[in-house]
Amino acid sequence: MLVTITTTHVPATDLGYLLHKHPERVTSVDLSFGVAHVLYPEASESRCTAALLLDVDPIGLVRDREGEPLAAYVSDRPYVASSFVSVAISRAFGTALGGRSKERQELAERAIALEATVSVVAARGGESLARRLFEPLGWTVEIERIALDELHPEWGEGRALRLALRGTQTVASLLAHLYVLLPVLDDDKHYWVDAAEIDKLLRHGEGWLEAHPERELVTRRYLRHQRSLVRAALERLEPLLDEESEARAAAGEDALERPLSLDARRRAFVRETLREAGVRTVADLGCGEGKLVAELAKERFERVVGVDVNARALEIAGERIAKLPEHARRRVELMTGSLVYRDARLVGLDAATCVEVIEHLEPERLDAFERALFVAARPGLVVVTTPNREHNALFPSLAHGALRHSDHRFEWTRAELEAWARGAAERRGYDVRFAPIGDEHPEHGAPTQAAIFTRKDGAA
Repeated sequence: MLVTITTTHVPATDLGYLLHKHPERVTSVDLSFGVAHVLYPEASESRCTAALLLDVDPIGLVRDREGEPLAAYVSDRPYVASSFVSVAISRAFGTALGGRSKERQELAERAIALEATVSVVAARGGESLARRLFEPLGWTVEIERIALDELHPEWGEGRALRLALRGTQTVASLLAHLYVLLPVLDDDKHYWVDAAEIDKLLRHGEGWLEAHPERELVTRRYLRHQRSLVRAALERLEPLLDEESEARAAAGEDALERPLSLDARRRAFVRETLREAGVRTVADLGCGEGKLVAELAKERFERVVGVDVNARALEIAGERIAKLPEHARRRVELMTGSLVYRDARLVGLDAATCVEVIEHLEPERLDAFERALFVAARPGLVVVTTPNREHNALFPSLAHGALRHSDHRFEWTRAELEAWARGAAERRGYDVRFAPIGDEHPEHGAPTQAAIFTRKDGAA
């Protein structure tokens, strides 16, 4: 079994610090079922790849097994990614899985460009399930189906896939996703499952499992369909779900967009835009439950301000921030405020973000929004994202002419966003450019559209 992790973060060799394995050495870890080797087939400033090679002892797997010896030996267990890989990840990359790095802690908490490949995955549920598991987490998924026998294509395809994941996330998130979801894809585990597995699932699923659209399937398969364990795990997840998605789940917007991973893609786009501009201080206006604020606090931003008019949303954001490391918590300020009123507390910040918020304003209040943001606060950089109404035609569950959220006051076409943004930029002394977020349709465009404003009288 072979799993590779690649980054193009510069310097890419920092991957060695994140995984706690030196690029110039081969590290071997003895396991009860074989040996895990960690090596680096490439390690340069621009690109670095770590490979986890798992050598499973097939004789050891069946040594004490009674019954049908031939059936035990004729098995794909030594050759497909499964719970064996999860154990190898926890043993070989345990510190990285926990999000810790002695030499590069800030980098360990930062989302970077990552690519993971798994040479052969056991997938009961096939390509469709693999996508349903990984795409909602923000990964771009590439899959190659593997024939049962390359010399006999008429035999068809088996249940094995080659899997590649690409995205901008922390190394700890990548390892946690693989740790939990590879056994889920396989729908089996090589060891006895008891109540301790619930703690493992919730620990490594923290921050993503509670809102995952396949959370019940993940829980059921991870716990090997043991009803009492599954029920206990879901009961422990339920309060987290209520806190994380109470506001949006009721309206249905989250469920509508989740298959496209728009929430994760939007935040990744905003983070990358801020990083490219060299931003140090930023306010997230309409921060809601604080997902973007928490992600920015984990990176190198010196000050992150979250502003929202909803007291309950800020309370949840506060609980989320409280879970961050102390150095990240110190960078965050949460405050009650409105997008349409001048706020002296926001003056002097490098940037402001307004992610899927502007469409909740009454159209007649857009002028007040402009004045509060572009005149009073006047940050060097402003990032506004909003739904693209043209793309709504591609949502099968959305009625013709309906809006994505019951609280939306409007949704703009691409031309309408550009008309408003160019007018606001001209009126308020900014330049503006536009970008799509999400997969683009040749006719209907991307599901989310962004306007990036840069102040003319100074760099961001």
